[in-house]
Amino acid sequence: MATDVMEADFQSAVLDRSRQVPVVVDFWAEWCGPCRVLTPALERAAGEREGKLELVKVDVDGNPGLAQAYGVQGIPAVKAFKDGEVVDEFVGAQPAPVVEKFMDRLVPSEVDALVSEGDEDSLRRALEMEPGRPDAAVSLAHTLMDRGEYDEAGKVLATVSGDFAAEGLSALVDLRRQDPDGPLGEAADALLKGDTEAGLRGLITALEQADDDELKDKIRKAMVGVFTELGSDDPLTREYRRKLAAALY
Repeated sequence: MATDVMEADFQSAVLDRSRQVPVVVDFWAEWCGPCRVLTPALERAAGEREGKLELVKVDVDGNPGLAQAYGVQGIPAVKAFKDGEVVDEFVGAQPAPVVEKFMDRLVPSEVDALVSEGDEDSLRRALEMEPGRPDAAVSLAHTLMDRGEYDEAGKVLATVSGDFAAEGLSALVDLRRQDPDGPLGEAADALLKGDTEAGLRGLITALEQADDDELKDKIRKAMVGVFTELGSDDPLTREYRRKLAAALY
């Protein structure tokens, strides 16, 4: 069952408590029919995650200040708090699968926890439980490539589809195997050793000199994968994305 919270104890019951576990707040009212529909789904989902999050209820009629402070304009309004801040929310009586996914985003799964651990055994276990999971595959591939196990890294990455970072790293492995002692191999090695700028510079040079469409596409994928891992705001991403576009078009 959800705990009723008033304005006087909102600070301790929600904001302070959310620094230990996520707190889901159900803004509702006695007269609200959709609220009565949603409450059982919220309580069931919270009960299945007991100890990992908490569910509380705020009556908007009795606590208009809280409703105004958190921009509640329609009810039921559900807001999730972590570290004293709203991190997710929805409005309306959503079906149970939507509520479950909402709760799942707040509470890391066992696979999420394994990926966060980041050691090789944990990553392999994560991929056993969720084959083709991109972040686990990319992390494990990096570990394997650090040991020079490029073929094994390629096998791990081959299980992933539709992920720029994984596809890019797979392309980088192929480029290194294709030209181990040449410019492409040197660029790949630079990237794998953390010299990102030298690696990108080497790939751009190779792209400008390439006359094979398949090779060009592989270099493009490798560079896009690097951009994905760096993030769109990284200065190297911005600089070399422009160079990539110029080289291709």
